[in-house]
Amino acid sequence: MPSIAIVGVGPGIGESVARVFARNGFSLALLARSAQKLGALQSELRQEGFGVQVFPSDASDTNGLKSALEQMQATLGVPDVLVYNVMSKTAAGAPLGLDPEQVVHDFRGNVLGALIAAQVIAPGMKARGSGTILFTGGGLAVKPFKDYASLAIGKAGIRNLAFSLAQELQPAGIHVATVTVAGTVRPNSSFAPDTIAKHFWRLHVQEKEAWELEHEFKGER
Repeated sequence: MPSIAIVGVGPGIGESVARVFARNGFSLALLARSAQKLGALQSELRQEGFGVQVFPSDASDTNGLKSALEQMQATLGVPDVLVYNVMSKTAAGAPLGLDPEQVVHDFRGNVLGALIAAQVIAPGMKARGSGTILFTGGGLAVKPFKDYASLAIGKAGIRNLAFSLAQELQPAGIHVATVTVAGTVRPNSSFAPDTIAKHFWRLHVQEKEAWELEHEFKGER
């Protein structure tokens, strides 16, 4: 059975991506900060008939994330798909008013965690000769707004990382791409998580000759 590891699973995009892949026959390895919430989601998904393992970890704790991913891989093997869906929350603020330490903390979750995840998982994918690595990006990467400067830095960073990783890994048969969400994610809106999640699946099943590097999601009805 194919498997997917999702770093950053919550009631939005992460959970919707999990369900899309589970309905298509994937077993799930879910990582998020709250062990309690992960346990509740695991129970819910298992009741729906899906195979789920959970590995609590904080994406901004690079050593802890690395350890959790290594444990996951030792337990379940190299996943077929890795999704990094983390948005490190920070107080809004324009550049000159930002706390530098907070920016560093946000960058760890928004970008360095994605790098750590790729560094742990990609070698196994390379050895196998196949795999998909997908990142959740944001419109602030290309159109920054001053009052969310730290988040914009992070989204620009993960977009840059996706592009660089694609150059490195696509020759080895690994599809790297980002879904750049250019709007606010809300249920029952044109930016509904279930709608966005379909694009993660679409990117995964693309033929190699048609691989996209980025899908900029601008909303659908």
